Amino acid sequence: MPPITTIQDLKRLHERRVPRMFYDYAESGSWTEQTFRENTTDFEKIRLRQRVAVDMTGRSTSGKMIGEDVSMPVALAPVGITGMQHADGEMKAARAAEKFGVPFTLSTMSINSIEDVAEATSKPFWFQLYVMRDTDYISRLIQRAKDAKCSALVITLDLQILGQRHKDIKNGLSTPPKPTLKTLANLATKWAWGLEMLRAKRREFGNIVGHVQGISDPTSLSTWAAESFDPSLDWNKIAKLKEEWGGKVILKGILDAEDAKMALKVGADAIIVSNHGGRQLDGALSSIRVLPSILDAVGDQIEVHMDGGIRSGQDVLKALALGARGTYIGRAFIHGLGAMGEKGVTTALEVIHKELDTTMALCGETKVGDLGRHNLLVPDDFEGRWQP
Repeated sequence: MPPITTIQDLKRLHERRVPRMFYDYAESGSWTEQTFRENTTDFEKIRLRQRVAVDMTGRSTSGKMIGEDVSMPVALAPVGITGMQHADGEMKAARAAEKFGVPFTLSTMSINSIEDVAEATSKPFWFQLYVMRDTDYISRLIQRAKDAKCSALVITLDLQILGQRHKDIKNGLSTPPKPTLKTLANLATKWAWGLEMLRAKRREFGNIVGHVQGISDPTSLSTWAAESFDPSLDWNKIAKLKEEWGGKVILKGILDAEDAKMALKVGADAIIVSNHGGRQLDGALSSIRVLPSILDAVGDQIEVHMDGGIRSGQDVLKALALGARGTYIGRAFIHGLGAMGEKGVTTALEVIHKELDTTMALCGETKVGDLGRHNLLVPDDFEGRWQP
């Protein structure tokens, strides 16, 4: 195997090893995929300021996210069906994150359950909540996260209605799956993946199957899932969920300054500037492009994190220098997981950490907390002159 030096290297291995339907699930966006593409390409518009003759000894990338110590301000984002990228995927990613000293966020739509991940780890992880119509199920789900000692609840706000992802439809990725002949032919070539999946602890949604009345097989899950997300979610319901949780709450899916102000009003501990990885509202601005306007709106009154398009330590540095207090990687760690399991997630984190540390040094900084706009060259029109 050639040396792994970039996330792109892991992406190529991921594509070769994992069935096309699951690779495409991770590496795709909604509709035309404009927002999905711009999440990454907009980072390229920002340049870095090189500084020299600065003492670079004693550098540190460590910091805090919602008061928790982190080896670098990077968390693993919640990603659905992670356990289909690699057998026991959520458990392996959580272990890698714990050993590296960064937060892991478990998705509601995970294959491994909350309890599975709690058994596989020794430190608290974060739990991401999709708000469903079934309030009894949501209350029990929150209690399960409490029982597992999760240290934060990440409430996703931008999936009340599901955006259409053409590749998933064409690949037959539904519940239950409806594979095409092309998909089945591709599955037949993924022997290593298939053998590992035979030994997996679970191959269904561990937080749902067995926990929702009447769901015992893929067909019943399909009917429930199609009608489950709560389209009536509003700020009053968010406030009630925060009260029910009783701990730290992070609101994910903020892409507008007015929504950031509302998050501040309901008392969230942090917000994540995010467009769901370009998988919901296609045509929305990239996360990095709207980050400055949201920071202008809420200042330091609330902790602002950013998710979307991060594929390198340089991307992390740019987000932090613009003012984010934390960042999230989704596809970057999924590429590692799909390529090499737990070792691949560790490798992805190592790649990003090395890039962050080296870039920080070449910009003349020794601590991530000292990064700021003075480290960047941002185009005058970067935020755009959009008319509401």
